[in-house]
Amino acid sequence: MKGITEIIALFLGFVGWILVFVSLEDQYWKESTNDGSAITTSTIYENLWMSCASDSTGVFNCRDFPSLLALPGYIQATRGLMIASIVLGTFGIVGTLIGMQCSKIGGENYVLKGRIAAIGGVFFILQGLCTMIAVSWYAANITQQFFDQFYAGIKYEIGQGLYIGWSSAVLALCGGSCLLCACISNSPGEKTPYPYHPPSRGQVRSTVATSQTPSNYGRNAYV
Repeated sequence: MKGITEIIALFLGFVGWILVFVSLEDQYWKESTNDGSAITTSTIYENLWMSCASDSTGVFNCRDFPSLLALPGYIQATRGLMIASIVLGTFGIVGTLIGMQCSKIGGENYVLKGRIAAIGGVFFILQGLCTMIAVSWYAANITQQFFDQFYAGIKYEIGQGLYIGWSSAVLALCGGSCLLCACISNSPGEKTPYPYHPPSRGQVRSTVATSQTPSNYGRNAYV
């Protein structure tokens, strides 16, 4: 049962890690709203790296953000958190592959492999937290500007890239939690640090002493 749980955890963590890349590549992190406008001639949408505009004929034009330091602070922080999420997810996948019971990497020291698998689960949880914080922070700024009546700039709505990011965070958190539960819920019989347990020194001495004790009675004493 533990092996199946580890495989499911690895699958969830890996899919969540892939979705981080998909979310970063998606251009629709926020999209200009049509609320309050009867005629829409163009649509503006942005992600962490560029801003794009498309008209009613389907022609679009994109431009990269010219300066990193000129961007708002929450965009810079979101970039850093998403990149950190990718790095943490990579460590989580490697740790899980090494620590799984069905993996031959790392030998047969199952106590050590269980600890490595637990560390992989922690990395998956950290990946999910970084992604969740980054996406939620970005979405909070969108909603704050949208409901601000005194905001004079373009108002945006939440794009599909944020929903992909939330899905990634949930999958990574579930995978890391399953992996930690599989490592913690081991029964004592399943914890086999080495394939062979030598007997204690006291047992060896008592066995030898018993076998070498001479008998004081001959066979005629029982007749």
